[in-house]
Amino acid sequence: MSTLSRRAVLGGVAAASLARPGLIRAQTVSAPVKIGLLSDVVGLYRENGGPGAKVAVEMAVADFGGSLLGRPLQVMQADDQNKADIASSLAREWIDAEGVNLLLDGAASSSALAIQEIAREKKRIYCTTSSVTTALVGKQCSPYGFQFNGNAYSLGKGVGGVLTEQGYNTWFFITVDYEAGYSLQGNTEQFIKAAGGKVLGSVRAPVDTHDFSSYLIAAQASGAKVIGLANAGTDLQNCIKQAAEFGITKGGQLLATLVLEVPDVISLGQDVCQGLVLTDSFYWNMSPQSRTWSERYIAKIGKPPASGHACAYSAATHWMKAAHAAGTLDAEVVAPKMRDMPVNDFFNKDVQILANGAVPHTTFVWIVKPSSEATGRWDVFKLLGTLPSPSAFAPADGFGCPLVKA
Repeated sequence: MSTLSRRAVLGGVAAASLARPGLIRAQTVSAPVKIGLLSDVVGLYRENGGPGAKVAVEMAVADFGGSLLGRPLQVMQADDQNKADIASSLAREWIDAEGVNLLLDGAASSSALAIQEIAREKKRIYCTTSSVTTALVGKQCSPYGFQFNGNAYSLGKGVGGVLTEQGYNTWFFITVDYEAGYSLQGNTEQFIKAAGGKVLGSVRAPVDTHDFSSYLIAAQASGAKVIGLANAGTDLQNCIKQAAEFGITKGGQLLATLVLEVPDVISLGQDVCQGLVLTDSFYWNMSPQSRTWSERYIAKIGKPPASGHACAYSAATHWMKAAHAAGTLDAEVVAPKMRDMPVNDFFNKDVQILANGAVPHTTFVWIVKPSSEATGRWDVFKLLGTLPSPSAFAPADGFGCPLVKA
C-alpha cells in the first residue's frame, strides 16, 4: 500500500473516531422520549385505566406540544394482565431495551408495587394512576414513585366518615381478596369507628368473582345499615348487579362503593346504580374545565373518562413540566422537582405533592342520581360533600414511608 493510501485510511479511521461521539449525541438528541403505560388493557380493570389511559396521555403530549427537551414524545402501552411477574418483567425490559423514561398506570396493586420496585432499582419515575393501595406511599414508597389517583385512605375517609356521621353507623364489607381490598376496607373502617360506627362483619371474594350470591346473603343477614363494596372493575359491576337482583336497597340497606367510576354506571345502567355513594377526586361534569377536557376525550373514545384517565393526563403533564423546568430527564433531578412544583391542570389547582409521593387532590363525595334527574347524557353524579386538599389524604408520615423519616 502506498504512503498516500495508508495516510488516507488512517485519516478516515481517525475521522470516524472523532465523529462517533457527535453521532452518538445526535442519535440521543433525536431519539424519542418514551412514556410507557403498563395497564390492564382487556381485563376486569380496563375501565379504570386501560386504553382510555393511553388516550389521555396522548392528549397530554399533544397539549404539551409533542416534544420535550427538543426530542419527540412517544406513548407506549402494554397489558400487564394484573400479574406482578409480568408487570415487573415488562418494566425491566422497557427500561433496559426500550429506554422508557416514564412509567405510568399499573392497574392491580400487586402489579403497581412490582413496577415501583423495578423503577426504584433502575432509577426511573413511576406514577401510578389506578392502584389505590396505600403501600405505594407507605413502607414501600420510592423516591421515584408517585400516586396520582386517590388512595384507600382518601376514598375511605369520604364514604366511611360522611355516611357514618349521617347515621349509617353499622357496616358489613364485601372485599376483594388481595392487597387493594384489604387497604380499602382497613382505611374505611378507621373512619367508621372514629365517627362512632361499628363493623358487623366482612367476607372476602376472590378476584374476578362472577357469583356474589353467598356474600350478599351474608351481608343481608348481618342487618348492617351499609354494605361496603371494597372492590372495583367488573367485580364491582357484578356485585352491584346481583345486589339489585336480591333487592338489597329495596330492603333498606345502603350500598357504599369505594372505587365506582362513571363507566361502571354506564355499563350497569343509571337506575340500577341509583343511590350508590362513592368518593372521587374527579367527575367529568364537575366544572367547565373538566367538561371541556372530557368532551375532547369523549370525541376520541366515545364515552366519558374515569378518574384514572384524568390522573394519567395529570401525571404525564406534571412530569413533562418538571423535566422541562429541570432541563433533564434524569429521575434524580426530576423527581424532587415534581415534589417542589404544585400540580396544576384542568382539575387540580396548586396541589402540593407530599413527601411520600401522594398527590392530595381535593376529594368529593358523590351519589348516583336517578335517571329522572339527569339533565343530559351521562349526567349521573350529584355532589354530597367536599374534602379539601390536602386534608382528604393522610399526612406524609401516615403509613411509615421511610423517605419521610429521612
